Amino acid sequence: MFSAQDLLQFQQKGIELETINQQLTYFKQGFPFTKVIKAATIGDGILRIDVEEQKKLVADYERACQASRICKFVPASGAASRMFKAVFAFVDAAEGKSNQATLLEDHSAIKTLLAQLKDFAFYEDLEKSAQNAGTSIDNLMAKEDYATILKLLLTDLGLNYGKLPKGLLKFHDYTNESRTPVEEHLVEGANYCKNANGTIHLHFTVSKEHQAGFEALIGKEIEEYERNFAAKYFIEFSQQQPYTDTMAVDLENQPFREADDSILFRPGGHGALIENLNAIDADLVFIKNIDNVVPDRMKADTYQFKKVIGGVLVQMQAKIFGYLEKLDASNLDTAATFLEQTLNTVPPADYANWNIEQRLEYVRTKLNRPARVCGMVKNEGEPGGGPFWAENPDGTISLHIVESAQIDKDNTEQVALLKSSSHFNPVDLVCSMKDYKGEKFDLTEYVNTQQGFIALKSKNGRELKALELPGLWNGSMADWNTLFVEVPISTFNPVKTVNDLLRPAHQGN
Repeated sequence: MFSAQDLLQFQQKGIELETINQQLTYFKQGFPFTKVIKAATIGDGILRIDVEEQKKLVADYERACQASRICKFVPASGAASRMFKAVFAFVDAAEGKSNQATLLEDHSAIKTLLAQLKDFAFYEDLEKSAQNAGTSIDNLMAKEDYATILKLLLTDLGLNYGKLPKGLLKFHDYTNESRTPVEEHLVEGANYCKNANGTIHLHFTVSKEHQAGFEALIGKEIEEYERNFAAKYFIEFSQQQPYTDTMAVDLENQPFREADDSILFRPGGHGALIENLNAIDADLVFIKNIDNVVPDRMKADTYQFKKVIGGVLVQMQAKIFGYLEKLDASNLDTAATFLEQTLNTVPPADYANWNIEQRLEYVRTKLNRPARVCGMVKNEGEPGGGPFWAENPDGTISLHIVESAQIDKDNTEQVALLKSSSHFNPVDLVCSMKDYKGEKFDLTEYVNTQQGFIALKSKNGRELKALELPGLWNGSMADWNTLFVEVPISTFNPVKTVNDLLRPAHQGN
């Protein structure tokens, strides 16, 4: 099937032929569905923490923060083009049409955007772009030339927002400044990731073509933030590794070939970032998406509950390390009970029939692995994954974040369980990636490779099948010790469309 040119292409990307053949097998056979046992709920997989306990957890985290290396890991390669899908559609529809006011009636999102244009943090920059083009926003509005305004927003005629990553767009307006998501993450980091010597460690995963833009923005603003927070930022960037790209196939499961006969490879999705996370040397790592940020007036809950989940992890880590340091037959039953009742890992059905050595090895292995605490918000209809109890390949049952794509839609019981979920995954987690001896885990050893995804896509009018690696907080962390904690909905304010910036959580300072 593969030519010498193909093999060279694999070699240049650092992908083994065995990996290619495995991907072909996944395309032909698909991935097994996750078997959900039940939804995780308050008191049954999700912790609800009262105010007094929060204070203790915050204190525990703050003590640990002073003595530990904390990192804030932000996936930031997401393109803003999806934010502007409706805007692109209107510009295309308006091409060659003089009566754009009539067209506007069929595009309600654009009508809202234009009516509230001055409420966006990027408005002043947009006005400057119009003036550089010899006009003004007011003049273009008066002439009902809405397409030109939107082109100034989207293209290199103006702000070029349609081709930039979300992290570099202006999201929030303040009295004397406006901030991008990157800058909001700098502020967040200063409030819950600063250690005893004043260092704040942030890691952004970015696309190669946009890294210079991130570096330029941070380089321009960093001294002011360091003065404001009496801190020193340590900022790293990384890209998805080429060897995590996945091969595309046609509808007959044959390699999808470009015009030059090369095989099309596509990014493997956010699951590829387990490699980037694996390279970080830190005691605790917070993970949060680039677009889930709010102005300062809304940040108090975020600060509080980041420290709360950090405190939960610190306490969990201390107990796990304590058991591992002295695990033997004398405390096996106590450790096993902790594993099942506190860490929510139910042993296989025949566990009681195992001998002492088998049970010791099982408990030791399950305790000695990466750990995470995941914030969960009440489900208000947002698309995405949720918290569930699910079966593992080794016969155990534990807590997982499960996406709808992982569920067999032909199984009515599984679909009903999916719909019964009371909470939603906002991507708000803190991770422990070192063992009780202080040595780093190899995170790639804890990935369930059977939890990938296959999606239908197209390129140049040709349909194709794309393979995504197990999601970063789904299959890539499937074999981690996991706790879920309820966090307030106020901590979840993502920006999926440009008009989301008009929501109250993103307005005002």
